[in-house]
Amino acid sequence: MFGMGMPEIILILAIALIVLGPKKLPEIAKSLGRGIAEFKKATQEFKENLQVDNDLKEARDTILEVKEDLEETVRKSMTESTAGAEAETVSEDEPEHTFKKDVTGGAEGSVEDKPRQETASKEPAKDA
Repeated sequence: MFGMGMPEIILILAIALIVLGPKKLPEIAKSLGRGIAEFKKATQEFKENLQVDNDLKEARDTILEVKEDLEETVRKSMTESTAGAEAETVSEDEPEHTFKKDVTGGAEGSVEDKPRQETASKEPAKDA
């Protein structure tokens, strides 16, 4: 334990027996045993707390890695969508054609194909 051999321990016990007496020695040995047991228990709890701290650190590191991966993925997708939008250049005639498609719901058609709302809005409102 402390680098002592068997003869040294016997000598210490003999001195303790002489100094403390035969009645006190068992009580002191019992107290010493309890103290050592409590020390071992405290040491074990400390080791467990260190392990929990290490586990929490590992979990935090993993969460940070996932966060960084997500941020990188979002940046890439935003860069790709921005690059894609810039690549879709249109001629001067095309926006009008696209606008007509959006408004009419498809290719340009005859007047009969247009919604009734357009023709109804041209008539004056009648008072009842």
